[in-house]
Amino acid sequence: MKHETIVAPLPVIEAERFTLRPLRRSDAGLLALHTGDRRVAEATRSIPHPLPPGATEAFIQRAESGRSNEDVWVLDGSAHSLSEVLGVISLTRLERDQSQIGYWVAPAFWNTGFASEAVRALVEANPHKARTLFAEVFQDNPVSARVLTNCGFEYLGDAEAWSVARGAAVPTWTYLRKMI
Repeated sequence: MKHETIVAPLPVIEAERFTLRPLRRSDAGLLALHTGDRRVAEATRSIPHPLPPGATEAFIQRAESGRSNEDVWVLDGSAHSLSEVLGVISLTRLERDQSQIGYWVAPAFWNTGFASEAVRALVEANPHKARTLFAEVFQDNPVSARVLTNCGFEYLGDAEAWSVARGAAVPTWTYLRKMI
């Protein structure tokens, strides 16, 4: 007899101008378009540049499998006459009731407040029931640092993280938010 792990579906989270919803295969084209942009890739740890063939589909498949410690939502603005994929936000489970938040917004939607709105909505929903949330941003991305501080995160310290797109360790600022 084969035992299968039952994975609860991710909650859909409503924000003011978009919905945070689980990834779906039909997102592949827009995700590839946006993550293929060097500016997006270089602002993350894990998106390679140039984006290799099949990378987007593999990312979606991992997210859909429920076997990862990372839960991923799309910022879907289609109900508000916006793009179906404005960006992505994720929570990665850490140990001891802690999670790490990560996000990116497509360059066409920069300076719109979408990142702050997505972080705020995910923090309020707290789907992992985390006691502490962590986040890190590259130090050459002060706009993302402001998103975090505007959403109640406090500066914790400096560190470094590897950026696949840059092929180098990049200085980061680390933030935390106590939830309870």
